[in-house]
Amino acid sequence: MVSYKRLTPEDVQFTCAGLSEEPTSEQEVVEEVPEEPLLPRRLSCSSSSTTLLSLGLLLLLLSAAWLLATIFWLHSPSSGLPHRPQPPAPSRGRAAPAGGASVPEPQACSAVPEAWRFDCYPERGVVVTREMCEARNCCFISSPPASSSRSQGVPWCFYPPGFPSYRLAALQASQGGQSGRLEREVRTYYPGDILSLQLDIRHETDTRLRVRITDPSNLRYEVPITVPNATEKAGNPAYSVELSKDPFGIIVKRTASGAVLLNTTVAPLFYADQFLQFSSPLASPYVYGLGEHRSSFLHDVHWNTLTMWARDVPPTEFTNLYGAHPFYLAMEEGGASHGFFLLNSNAMDVVLQPAPAVTWRTIGGILDFYVFLGPEPGSVIGQYLEVVGHPAMPVYWALGYHLCRWGYGSSNATWDVVKSMRNYGIPQDAQWNDIDYMDRFLDFTFDPVTFSSLPDLVKDMHAHNQHYVMILDPGISSSQPAGSYRPYDEGLQRGVFINHTDGTTLIGKVWPGLTAYPDFSDHVTHEWWYDNLKSYHDIVPFDGLWIDMNEPSNFLDGSTNGCPSNDLEDPPYTPGVLGGLLRAKTLCVSSLQKTSSHYNTHSLYGLLEAKASSWALQRLLGKRALVISRSTFPSQGLYSGHWLGDNRSTWKDMYMSISGMLTFSLLGVPLVGADVCGFGEQTDEELCVRWTQLGAFYPFTRNHNTLDTQPQDPTVFSPLPRTAMKQALLLRYSLFPLLYTLFHRAHTHAHTVARPLLFEFPQDSSCYAVDSQFLWGSSLLVTPVLQPGQRTVEGYFPLGLWYDFYTGDRVVSKGEQIQLQAPLDKINLHLRAGAVIPTQRPNTTLWVSSGQPLHLLASLREDGQAQGELFWDDGESLDTWETGQYALILFTVDQNTMTSQVLHSHEEATYITIEMTSFYGVRSKPTRVTVNSQDAAFSYRANQVLTVSDLGLNLSQNFTISWS
Repeated sequence: MVSYKRLTPEDVQFTCAGLSEEPTSEQEVVEEVPEEPLLPRRLSCSSSSTTLLSLGLLLLLLSAAWLLATIFWLHSPSSGLPHRPQPPAPSRGRAAPAGGASVPEPQACSAVPEAWRFDCYPERGVVVTREMCEARNCCFISSPPASSSRSQGVPWCFYPPGFPSYRLAALQASQGGQSGRLEREVRTYYPGDILSLQLDIRHETDTRLRVRITDPSNLRYEVPITVPNATEKAGNPAYSVELSKDPFGIIVKRTASGAVLLNTTVAPLFYADQFLQFSSPLASPYVYGLGEHRSSFLHDVHWNTLTMWARDVPPTEFTNLYGAHPFYLAMEEGGASHGFFLLNSNAMDVVLQPAPAVTWRTIGGILDFYVFLGPEPGSVIGQYLEVVGHPAMPVYWALGYHLCRWGYGSSNATWDVVKSMRNYGIPQDAQWNDIDYMDRFLDFTFDPVTFSSLPDLVKDMHAHNQHYVMILDPGISSSQPAGSYRPYDEGLQRGVFINHTDGTTLIGKVWPGLTAYPDFSDHVTHEWWYDNLKSYHDIVPFDGLWIDMNEPSNFLDGSTNGCPSNDLEDPPYTPGVLGGLLRAKTLCVSSLQKTSSHYNTHSLYGLLEAKASSWALQRLLGKRALVISRSTFPSQGLYSGHWLGDNRSTWKDMYMSISGMLTFSLLGVPLVGADVCGFGEQTDEELCVRWTQLGAFYPFTRNHNTLDTQPQDPTVFSPLPRTAMKQALLLRYSLFPLLYTLFHRAHTHAHTVARPLLFEFPQDSSCYAVDSQFLWGSSLLVTPVLQPGQRTVEGYFPLGLWYDFYTGDRVVSKGEQIQLQAPLDKINLHLRAGAVIPTQRPNTTLWVSSGQPLHLLASLREDGQAQGELFWDDGESLDTWETGQYALILFTVDQNTMTSQVLHSHEEATYITIEMTSFYGVRSKPTRVTVNSQDAAFSYRANQVLTVSDLGLNLSQNFTISWS
């Protein structure tokens, strides 16, 4: 950390009085920091020297005025156009920034360790020369061509110590914390420097800090999602905030440990019109989140650039994918954790480097960021979701098995698959169709020939307590004869489409040909979307929406007419987006939407379409809505789930799906899963069996594949694989009460559903990189087979007592890898000691399953204790928790007694009975078991499993089961 100077007491302003050496009241802190600029006090002068000083000052002022005028003349642009940097070509170089900065000394540059080099020339496709680098007044040290892999990615051009930045010119107390003014005297090498900035530091809660840096002279784009508006300063924050004056920087520390969570003094702050950048050390190399990218769950911090700009592209490493989520969770030494969220929707690069450190580099908006103090990983996520919103409670059937493919060819062929699933007794709750159901790929239509029986198929599914989900793309055909296609004609009349800067409708191209794009940032568009959905629903009574291609995708770059040549289409800096241009396979970013230009709102498109779709479905159905979206942004969980996109039928893709699922669990989108058995390429029996077993534990599970591949629904396989898939799905359905309760906790308490091991065991660093296993909630450990030909699998078991889910056999771990038997028809599940989980006799739909008797499994700790809960409602009504229309039952085991306590009662619980309870870890065979003080029959196995059957207990009434 040699690239920032050591702070002196004069350089630091403490916002917590307790940090100063002597007790100081908050009022005294405010008095010590007046509103005027933070400049040294003037020394008083004697009267005898006043005249001499006045003459000297006059000469000095005249000289300074002449010098400033000369500098301004030398560095002013030759025309009235805004200054733009020279093209990044070695022959032309870059003009040195104004303000008198100089090329750094070699000794200062060589003193900066490689890991702490912050990139001064991040432009891609450029071989940076010394001349180009020094034109930016930065250090240049090239790596030899044969340098080791360790040196790959190390910047050749990097900031020297003392590179010009902002200074803190004024500071004052505010109602929520502090506010101040930042000033820059030396312009940067990007145009549009904003030389004076407004700083607002808000101590919003004891575990949440917010910092906003804005332009006080001009309104800039801000992300239009609803966030809390804290009006009072936190009373006992778990953090301290220190401010460096010159260069300006913010240092945030955890009060309890002194761990540095943020320190922006390590590299200069940039705040130009289209280039905003700051850097900070990371507390450790253990960083998670930052979606959406195809990567391991634990991010690599070795010069890893994660670009965020929503893009239609199959999951590919080192590529910006469908969504943008500028949030990370980081572990600290000792097992604590914190989170960081930059509320910005513009294209950006997030650079991780091995110091470890992070650089945030965005090309628009403002700097508006949060630090979440946790300290537990789950608490960090809860604090993050308090800002962006808790996920919605899903409709019950969303948690069942979904089946789809692109290429059924007809509604009758689709229907045949549904009937085949029923004939084999394989669970299925929803059938989907891809775009081949449409008439010429037109939204809100179905092919009148090949899909003529679609309305009857949907009615038949409803008669069997099943549901139907259809796909919609946002592109609306613009090339149909006038008056023949209502969605486009009415859309034009109502002005719902995105326009060029001249006011004409932007026309792109997707599946139906030439298309216009609805502007979902406008509520008028929401009404138009609802009207079209309602008209279609009157004919085909669908139950859910699959919104695809909503990055938004375009087969063209921009539009049929190209895009204007301006600073939005070709900004001074372009992050590492696929295709190299912001408009690559999407819309002209200069196009206009209701709230702003597409340059600012592009990555919000999927979120806003999901919001419109969820609102329309709830209004249409009067129930919870199922919306699954490809493109996502923070707050997405409020409106939709997410599937992980167009994966392939490979073992690697199956393995990578776990990382994707866990990442979206962190990002507040718990209803997530990958296409089971793979979308592209051809699957095989073993892969599809193993993937169906894994997919049975995705929170959202759907089998889906593409055109020109063989069908891969469970019914097409030979008997043994088909039976293994059926068993996996029945297992999922038996666990529905647990899964539904976990989603309730996600909705009400912002808990994760599919959960990384490190969330439950943050003190165990061996869990930090585990992404081949995961938990459901806190207690159910899933260890899938992820390689071909394997009949055993190794899994990591954190320290403690575990039980085989199926048998109750004990597994005592010291915190180690354990080899497990894994025949083709089994996925390994283990219960953590201390849990009570509700299971249910499964059936082929969740409507039927959810009425079946319960079987409670209690996995006892060494002290004989366990605890669990069950949330129950009607499965589909809106806001049951908020309106009290639910039942909540707590189960506890202590001193050889299980107790049921109805914390909140509801009629739905009266329909459910408890048929059986099993207790894992009962040390000795009981001589007597009583249920509500009445003797009961029981069985006891040598592996210390006690089972009490034929209970017939009503869920809505308290009960006790005791043994002695």
